Amino acid sequence: MTLQKALDHFKNLESKTTKKSEITINRKFIQILTSLENIDLLDSEIQSIEQQLDVLHLNTTTTKNKKALKQFQKYLKDTFSLTPKGYYTNLGIGLGSSFGIVFGIVVLSNFERTLGISFGIALGMLIGLVIGRNLDSQAKDAGKMI
Repeated sequence: MTLQKALDHFKNLESKTTKKSEITINRKFIQILTSLENIDLLDSEIQSIEQQLDVLHLNTTTTKNKKALKQFQKYLKDTFSLTPKGYYTNLGIGLGSSFGIVFGIVVLSNFERTLGISFGIALGMLIGLVIGRNLDSQAKDAGKMI
């Protein structure tokens, strides 16, 4: 399936559906496919992406399209280092809150336990947010964001 056919397919699905979850998935696919058309890719890279679209067997089933979206994003990340908008920010917040819990328990134990954990989570999320935003801006500047 070519990029243009896939884009037309998801635009058609978006116009036909009324479920919010399906619309969201279709819009994410449309956004990714539009971004791919605007990025300078080699012909071999475009063919590789089109082959991956064929492998995903895109159809009207929402659950399969949701799984296909995750697989397609993973493929683009692993093969071309292309990340969706906010990828590193979300990753940084998640990791920061995880490490923040440990930091709150171990280091901030002077406070009441729940207060130390709360401060640790907040501090970890803040640090993760800053680092994630920085990595997202670097990816955008390098042209690796879809």
